[in-house]
Amino acid sequence: MKLPYTPPTPPFPLPLRDPWALLGNLTPSEFMRDYWQKKPLLVRGAIPAFGLTPDLQSPISPAELNDLATHDLVESRLIQSKPWRLKHGPQKTRGIPKITEKNWTMLIQGMEGWHPAAAKVLSWFRFIPDYRLDDLMVSIAGPGGGVGPHLDSYDVFLIQMSGRRKWEIQSNPDKGFIEDLPLKILENFNPTDEWVLEPGDMLYLPPQIAHNGVALDPGTQTWSVGFRAPSYRELIQETLWRLADQLEDDLSLSDLLTDAGQIATDRPAKIPSPVIQSVKHRFHELPWHGQELEELLEFTLGEILSEPKPTVVFSPPFEPLSEAQFRKVIVQEGLVVHPQTRLNISGDYLFCNGALLTYLDKKSDAFESWLLFAHQRGFSPKQCRRFLSYASMFEPVYEGYLDGWFELGAYAASE
Repeated sequence: MKLPYTPPTPPFPLPLRDPWALLGNLTPSEFMRDYWQKKPLLVRGAIPAFGLTPDLQSPISPAELNDLATHDLVESRLIQSKPWRLKHGPQKTRGIPKITEKNWTMLIQGMEGWHPAAAKVLSWFRFIPDYRLDDLMVSIAGPGGGVGPHLDSYDVFLIQMSGRRKWEIQSNPDKGFIEDLPLKILENFNPTDEWVLEPGDMLYLPPQIAHNGVALDPGTQTWSVGFRAPSYRELIQETLWRLADQLEDDLSLSDLLTDAGQIATDRPAKIPSPVIQSVKHRFHELPWHGQELEELLEFTLGEILSEPKPTVVFSPPFEPLSEAQFRKVIVQEGLVVHPQTRLNISGDYLFCNGALLTYLDKKSDAFESWLLFAHQRGFSPKQCRRFLSYASMFEPVYEGYLDGWFELGAYAASE
């Protein structure tokens, strides 16, 4: 009888100096130093449980994946080859091939928000800063299924959860793509390495490594942990937009440009130098330098990098607890951060889903509890009892609960 694999909850804090089977017995520190954004890493037996219990299977069944793909709020893609075709979700049940059919694959994004096993697996990779983590995608495929040889602009961990998949990779590929296809498939792909991954194996690939994965068995599942990689252009443009918005509150800038000293001119096409100097002077008065600029950047980057994906929708509790009920329940059940909630610290500020949650006052009694909540992403029942003693923490956390950002549930934290 096949048994579903149960991913364990990682400890907090993570043991960064201990060897991890997940990383091929490298420590996270060694992996980040030697492999992250540098070179691929193949790990056999990254999840040892699959080798110890051969009857293990993916914790998410094909039927569950098919059902999720039909939902409006779930981001999915159905890809078929020979010829290449792409259909964005929601999918229709009758349109999803059987797992025994050939040359198809279905990709479902943001699985950490839909299944607890996916959320736990994503949490294994929190030795990398949260702002970089994007989501966990599950692909399910029939024999021969795949998306063709392609490039990613971000790092990815490819975890084999069911069936076998053959991977081919190429460094420094030609970046030309086949024209008139619904997918960006490389025109010239000459693999230099090839492996077949069994359940429990994992392959890490840094950005711009060409790769092609082909399912070998019915119902092959590969879980992909992907990362955000915004360009400096995106970050700077968005930062400038947000800084410009702050000028709306500067009443002195609503003054009209004046030129009482302007003399009569016989060169009317020329903008007078005093006008240019006047505007330049106003620029120099703006708080976009030194310590003030640093604080502005910390704030705007905190907002930008904590924004969830546009496809993420948070559902408030169906029957929300009152403040008094909330206080009673969390000391029994604990509190956890929703898997798709982005909670990031930037400078002295804690941001949640693109909004400022609180200022982190180092002199406040609640300071250490805020740090614990952010890094641990939750409180155990015992920790909730302490958290309730801080009046400044209660309101923002309770409001986050009402918004669906935080949820009731036991966080398996060390006491």
